[in-house]
Amino acid sequence: MEQYRTEEEQVEALKKWWEENGRSTIVAIIVALGLGFGWQGWQRYEEGESEAASDRYQDLLQQMSQLQPDADQQAVVDLAGEIRTEHSRSTYAQFAALHMARLAVERGDMAEAEAQLRWVLGRADKGSDTHQLAQLRLARVLASNGESAQALTILESADGGSYLAAYAVAKGDILLMLERTDEAREAYSQALILAARGEGGQVNLGMVQQKLQSLSPAAARELSAGQAVEAAQPAAGGAMEASVEALPTEE
Repeated sequence: MEQYRTEEEQVEALKKWWEENGRSTIVAIIVALGLGFGWQGWQRYEEGESEAASDRYQDLLQQMSQLQPDADQQAVVDLAGEIRTEHSRSTYAQFAALHMARLAVERGDMAEAEAQLRWVLGRADKGSDTHQLAQLRLARVLASNGESAQALTILESADGGSYLAAYAVAKGDILLMLERTDEAREAYSQALILAARGEGGQVNLGMVQQKLQSLSPAAARELSAGQAVEAAQPAAGGAMEASVEALPTEE
């Protein structure tokens, strides 16, 4: 009998606990299950989005590889714009915007190039290769558009990371365009040193050496302003000389 009463008390205690806590317990279970299924669904959605963005980016690379000089760029620009808009949270959108900036430079549309590069800078992680590359290209675009002071500020204040030598070359080009030949010579020399250490970033060493040779004291006096501008812009159509090579072809 004693055991029976003990079990009966336990049942009554359970009933009482259930009456007081049963509803909240069910709600907690439902919420936990909902969160679990919701997280799994979100992960599946994210994976699907990443795969879709990757596939479209591969299509973009293929179209760009087949793009002939002086050909109509509109189809390629449209595809890149769709990737940027429809997959804006993905890294592929940033890559697409870098390509759009490059194509804008080739068309001579510096305002569009600047807009695309600033869009990338607003989304890329600071210190990432994408962020560093976008800053480098923005500096060249600004310089080509006559905003040399702002371009130099970007190059001097930004962390060049793995593009340190390329930053130094760009700085030298801009200084040469401004006819600040001594500073340009120093920047080019620094670029060669950095490149020798493996801190390059798509640097044409032969071209840098030629620029240094042209800036010997004798040659510098003969260098006209027009020649300086030409030497300082290895990429008006190529202000982004690391364009396709610096972007991944596959993730």
